[in-house]
Amino acid sequence: VQLQASGGGLVQAGGSLRLSCAASGISGSIISTYHMGWYRQAPGKQRELVANILSAGYTNYADSVKGRFTISRDNAKNTVYLQMNSLKPEDTAVYYCAVSIISGRPISWGQGTLVTVSS
Repeated sequence: VQLQASGGGLVQAGGSLRLSCAASGISGSIISTYHMGWYRQAPGKQRELVANILSAGYTNYADSVKGRFTISRDNAKNTVYLQMNSLKPEDTAVYYCAVSIISGRPISWGQGTLVTVSS
């Protein structure tokens, strides 16, 4: 599975960004059975889970983004989205999308997209 992430950029605190991640290299009927998620890695920190969406549609969020970020998926387009609102400087990181068969155990990663939030 190949993942292509996009949508990162520079935004002021309080602003919004929408990240997209398109999956390819596998049939859509199979992708729809995978769990998909977004992770991030800030400078000097470990990569952490931001949000994931299970194949059945259930979602999970890190406490730090609850109420501000929304993950969604469009199985017809093999794409997962991350809508980020009320961004804070501490959200600055490289954001990676990932797919997994077992939740929490990614089998493929996107290339990462940089999100920078200025104060």
